[in-house]
Amino acid sequence: MTETDKTTFMKTRSLITYSIALVFLAGTPLLCAQQDNGEPAPKDKPSQVSQLTLDDLRTFTDVFNQARRNYVESVDDKTLLDAAIRGMLLELDPHSSFLPASEYADLSDAAQGRYSGIGLDIQARDDRLVVRAIINDSPADQAGINPGDVITSIDGVPIAGRYLPDAMDDLLGKPGTEVVLTVLPPEGEERELTITRQYILLPTLRFELLEDSYGYFRITQFHRESAIHLEESLESIKSDGIDLKALVLDLRDNPGGTLRPAVSMADGFLDDGIIVTTRGRNSEMQLKFSAQAGQWLPGIPVMVLVDRGTASASEVLAGALQDNQRALIVGERTFGKGSVQSVLPLRNGDGIKLTTARYYTPSGRSIQAEGITPDVAIEWTEVPSPENNRIREADLDGHLEAEAEVVVDDSGEPSSLLADFPLKALLNALREAELVSY
Repeated sequence: MTETDKTTFMKTRSLITYSIALVFLAGTPLLCAQQDNGEPAPKDKPSQVSQLTLDDLRTFTDVFNQARRNYVESVDDKTLLDAAIRGMLLELDPHSSFLPASEYADLSDAAQGRYSGIGLDIQARDDRLVVRAIINDSPADQAGINPGDVITSIDGVPIAGRYLPDAMDDLLGKPGTEVVLTVLPPEGEERELTITRQYILLPTLRFELLEDSYGYFRITQFHRESAIHLEESLESIKSDGIDLKALVLDLRDNPGGTLRPAVSMADGFLDDGIIVTTRGRNSEMQLKFSAQAGQWLPGIPVMVLVDRGTASASEVLAGALQDNQRALIVGERTFGKGSVQSVLPLRNGDGIKLTTARYYTPSGRSIQAEGITPDVAIEWTEVPSPENNRIREADLDGHLEAEAEVVVDDSGEPSSLLADFPLKALLNALREAELVSY
């Protein structure tokens, strides 16, 4: 080994050791904070893991140097190290990943149900950016942009000839910054608008009243305010003097999101019983969430619509209501993502998303790569998101396998509520409203 190689080896080994230390140090507060969200199980002794040898680190250094010297194009050391980190996490399972600072910030915003932009729903059509919808009271709404308007340039750069996804990304940016748009309405002349970006709350909850008695909620994902928004909507319905005969929660193509709101939503429909448990290698991830007394709609039948796009936190909600006999699950077998990811910050502003536990439904089912089997099976001929490729967790390379471990079944006796469930009437109402097709 030359002196240069020795120096590179020592620097790389130090950097790897430092990075590993940061992961564990940065992860500890987050894992401990999660103990307040549930009831942690007794702590286990840490498992023994094999340690890296000097030869292992030397092999890494050899690969690092070969790539640096012989790759077809010049690559800087930071790019190579980031690639090594990404590869390490991607080899674990499909849901663990490295998050550069910008992606880490975006993920934090997504958990809060927001993004920084101007509030437009844009469609790429015939090499043009066409406004499909505007979020109420957003900067774009206040600037007078209307559906059907065509954006012809962003910050003076024409849209024509550009890769449209890149052009759409230019609408995003830090809150408080400005973006200049040239907008062409269907009838009229082009005009230039200077719009200030701000945080936009993502609309994830939609309500319709069917036949004056059935409530329908479409929930597209879970963020920190989702359960609060649903509760506020139910209170508003009650204050308007509407007595619901039944409620439909549509979770089709809901990819999940933040776990806690799904737990809170399940709690809103339950008086007692287990909602979900999580079990990981570290004792901090061995949690049990239980329902507290008090329901949003006591005695009102609940139906949950699911399909193969129903995943993660959505499956937590569906599994909790199914096992506690509080709702009838209708549709297709769900996606089967029964794992929990923790987002762990790193000191330099980057982060990692790491699979840290499996979760289990109240009856003890690990639905990882299995999914939730509906009470009433229906194969939808139309799905809310046609662009979804319709795969399930079991189709992903490197997915975790399910565990047959059983926790306490606290679901009790089947509810008499489901014995007289208005299934046919609800499905007919949904069909008439063109909300389902099968």
